[in-house]
Amino acid sequence: MSLRFCSSFVLCAALIGVLCLMPTPVAAQSSAAKVQSQPVPRLANGKPDLSGVWDHPRVGDMSKDVSGRCVGGTPGCSSMGAKEIDSLLTPFGAAENKKPKFDYGVHCLPWGYVRSWGTPYPLEFVQNTNRLAILFEQNNMFHVVPTDGRDHPNNLESTWLGNSVGKWEGDTLVIDTIGSNGQTWLDTEPERLTSDALHVIERIQRPDYQHLSYEVTIDDPKMYTRPFKNTRTFVLMKPGQEIMEYSCDENNKEVMEGHVTDAWTHK
Repeated sequence: MSLRFCSSFVLCAALIGVLCLMPTPVAAQSSAAKVQSQPVPRLANGKPDLSGVWDHPRVGDMSKDVSGRCVGGTPGCSSMGAKEIDSLLTPFGAAENKKPKFDYGVHCLPWGYVRSWGTPYPLEFVQNTNRLAILFEQNNMFHVVPTDGRDHPNNLESTWLGNSVGKWEGDTLVIDTIGSNGQTWLDTEPERLTSDALHVIERIQRPDYQHLSYEVTIDDPKMYTRPFKNTRTFVLMKPGQEIMEYSCDENNKEVMEGHVTDAWTHK
């Protein structure tokens, strides 16, 4: 389990309360304004460079709104939930979701592509002109997205994270993902299931130096009667802040027997 958060919650809360009452130094304000005013970096082909360590909202339930602190403690993250999700379930989807569910994440299996974007830990983008590497701190998973114009391969083999290809529409990177194995969840709190027909379309923009605009469309015709969207804001982490090593230990009884919980979703 990653040791990202302080264990002395009471002491931290008291310290934060005192600091919040102190005026922000002029130098710090000037430095923040300077960072904000930096131009969006560009790749050699002129497209926005999305590289960086990004803090994001904890999306434990894709139907709910989130606003405020990012998972790594950076302020300014948000998520607009798709509130109609559960009303869109097909008869098959409703029946499947009522069945007992296997918590594959507790057993250290990959979280799945959609769910990985809402974990309690930051992520990093490493990008060049023909591919984007997504490094998830959760489980130290990675996913590579070709952006050189190729299509999905024929005879695609299904996997936990699926197969992704990207293309540019102006300054928006559009990522198309299919080939999921149907064994993953969309989110953690309600544990919404997916099928092997899951089709994910993401649109990522960098409107300024410090922020990413992220929109994900879920199209899973076996589970839902129509597609739905979730939109989020990511914030660039401070220089020197990096994703961390993560260890997942199968048969971890502290997790499986409820001694350790997810403070964000209370699960």
